[in-house]
Amino acid sequence: MRDELFALCRRYADAHVDSSGVAVTPVSGITLVRALHPGDLQAAIARPLVAMLLQGRKSVTTGLASFDYGPGEAMVIAADVPTTSQITEASQRFPYYALVLELDLAILRELQEAGPSGPDEAPRVGIEPMNADVTDAAYRLARLFDQPGALAVLGEGLRRELHYWLLQSVHGPAIRALGAVDSHSARIRRAVAMLRRDFMQPVSVDALADAAGMSVSVFHRHFRAMTTLSPLQFQKQLRLIHARRLMLAEGMSIAQAAGEVGYISVSQFTREYARL
Repeated sequence: MRDELFALCRRYADAHVDSSGVAVTPVSGITLVRALHPGDLQAAIARPLVAMLLQGRKSVTTGLASFDYGPGEAMVIAADVPTTSQITEASQRFPYYALVLELDLAILRELQEAGPSGPDEAPRVGIEPMNADVTDAAYRLARLFDQPGALAVLGEGLRRELHYWLLQSVHGPAIRALGAVDSHSARIRRAVAMLRRDFMQPVSVDALADAAGMSVSVFHRHFRAMTTLSPLQFQKQLRLIHARRLMLAEGMSIAQAAGEVGYISVSQFTREYARL
């Protein structure tokens, strides 16, 4: 079934990929990635997602852990965590292809009864072989990319099924914690949402702790446990990553990008940017 999924995704990606190597599909939360050569090191703060690698290889580092994965494996990121990643194997003859699903928290909440509850501190990031049930559901969903009528009727059910099988996987407990209404993960994600929305503005740690419904000390502990960063470090990385995008994609100067993301001192910006 993996070969059939690969064939469908390759055909769609080749027909729809943009200049950045991303093909947006008509299914909410699902994109395809294609690369024709090994890539540069990329920094990001990933949203919770599952990346199914169909061809090529990729290395990802988050915190102190490093992962290398290839065809038939999936990376699960069940938290908003900083990553540095690099496509390490891709060529014109054998491009890199991956199917990426951004986890839908609303669906996860609806499926809370789908399996046994797991510890909120379950591992947030890991690699696992592509589960046969997950692969089958992804294949049946990919078949509908070019069938809008069928997708309108069947697509949402297949998205739910895909999330269901992911909840039954090795990383099910960590994924399930994302959807739990009052878990530490859910509370911290409320603060993360504030930071993502307002990262270019000064943000009070007290306000973030209030959003999470925690004392400041408890909030700091759980925020770092989930994201590997302090709230201010998290905001800083969001600013620097956005600045990189402004300089590369929009041609802004260093000083312009620094000011755009909230830095008063250009020299401070260049030091922190170089460090990242």
